Amino acid sequence: MTKAVRAELDRVEWDRLRCACGHGAQHVPDLFRRLLEAQTDDELLASDLEGHLVDRGGLFEVAVPAVAVILAALAGPLTDAARSSLVTLLWHLVAGDPHPVEEAHGRTHLDQECRLRAREGLALILREAVSGERETAIDILELVDLDSDRVEHYRRYVRKRKSVSGGP
Repeated sequence: MTKAVRAELDRVEWDRLRCACGHGAQHVPDLFRRLLEAQTDDELLASDLEGHLVDRGGLFEVAVPAVAVILAALAGPLTDAARSSLVTLLWHLVAGDPHPVEEAHGRTHLDQECRLRAREGLALILREAVSGERETAIDILELVDLDSDRVEHYRRYVRKRKSVSGGP
C-alpha cells in the first residue's frame, strides 16, 4: 500500500461515518488494505467494499472519503484485479444517488460530493481511459468531466484502439 493511500485512510475519522452495513465505518480502512494486498481472487472477494459504501445504488456518507482513497490507490502500482475492482467501485460511487437513510439525515448531495471528489482525480481517470479499465473509465468520465468534448474524444480514442488491436 502506498504512502498516499495510508495518508488518505489516516486522515478520515471513519468511526463517525455511516456505513451501508449498518455499523460505523471504522472497518472500511481494513477492507481497503485487504483489497490492495489481495493476492488471490478469494482474498479480493473478502474485501467487499461495495457492500459498505453503497447499497443498491444508494450512497452512504462513507462513500465520499472512499473516492479519495480509490484515487490515491489508482495512482500507485496495483494488481490488475485490484485496479479493475477499484475502477468499478469508483463508477458505482459516481453513478449512485444518496441512500434514503442518508437523505433522512440530511445528506442529500452525496452523489454530487462523490463526483466532485472524483473530478479532483481527473488525470488518473484519463489514464485509466487510455491504458487501464477503459470502458468503465469512460463511463466515469461521462459522469464527472465537465468537458463533454473531452469525454467524446476519449470515447473515440478507445474505440479506435479497440478496432486497431482487435481486443479490449
